[in-house]
Amino acid sequence: MNYIGSKLKLCNEFLPTTIHQVCGEDLTDMVFCDLFAGTGIVGRTFKSKVKQVISNDIELYSFVLNKNYIWNHTPIEGKEKYIDYLNNLFTDDSGFIYNNYCLGGSGERQYFSDENGKKIDAARRKINEWKNIGKINEHLYYYLLCSLLESADKVANTASVYGAYLKKLKKSAQKNMVIEGADYELNCNDHAVYMEDANLLIKNISGDILYLDPPYNSRQYGANYHLLNTIAEYKEFVPKGKTGLRDYQKSKYCSAATVSNEFDDLIKNAEFKFIFLSYNNEGLMSESEVKSIMSKYGKYDLAKTEYQRFKADSNRYNKADSTIEYLHILVK
Repeated sequence: MNYIGSKLKLCNEFLPTTIHQVCGEDLTDMVFCDLFAGTGIVGRTFKSKVKQVISNDIELYSFVLNKNYIWNHTPIEGKEKYIDYLNNLFTDDSGFIYNNYCLGGSGERQYFSDENGKKIDAARRKINEWKNIGKINEHLYYYLLCSLLESADKVANTASVYGAYLKKLKKSAQKNMVIEGADYELNCNDHAVYMEDANLLIKNISGDILYLDPPYNSRQYGANYHLLNTIAEYKEFVPKGKTGLRDYQKSKYCSAATVSNEFDDLIKNAEFKFIFLSYNNEGLMSESEVKSIMSKYGKYDLAKTEYQRFKADSNRYNKADSTIEYLHILVK
């Protein structure tokens, strides 16, 4: 999934190497918390290396992804047959996604092709039906819903995020959606996934390693990924405006007026020995500001790496092709 702030590339070397250097090579008895989990790539990187992963994000689509990739850790028998069934459902024009986010339905918005919108509706309704009659358990439910979200995202008619749709169907959006199973890593440990305000949850959890990747700037994830939340929740509402927005929660980390106090409060209440903060040189908080806050609570250090910036559209002008990714380190 194309994702603002994704740490996929950082997880290849820089992040794991730095965490091992600070915390030690053997993390098997440690609890690792990914407090702003997003797509869950960081938690997934450490899932088999630690005793437990605690994953959290305030957005519903993220909760669904992490319930599958983090919480699911044992085999689900026969899951492939459910995927096959979803790919062969009869479709019609009565669904919420088709009628509000496809050109043939609303006559305006075009987040998906008409056919793919109908397929999303059919699959989403069937998953709900199976859950409501007890045919599938929670583990299979989140596996199927995660599979649908990621497969729908691959054929979305956007530049990458859902803040706007494209006027014409791009090539990938013209393809027929095929739901592919969102396979997850198996291991023997139980993991926990939450969908709560990070500053509230931190008061009720504890562990060894706390990884923080809050929003850097004023972009609200609830607006940029609203349609994934709509598919995940699948309850009718009246979409707002040209882009069909839903009501969404606004993060205090996306406001220059509130981010410093919110971050200070988070660090103060964190009952974790090792704290790592991913941030970059274009963030609302400056390097010196982050250092000042974290240094109040223990021994501070900093690691840096150059990182290719996220581009929602290859034709969009950007001041630079890369940013400096800071990994602020606190031993509390």
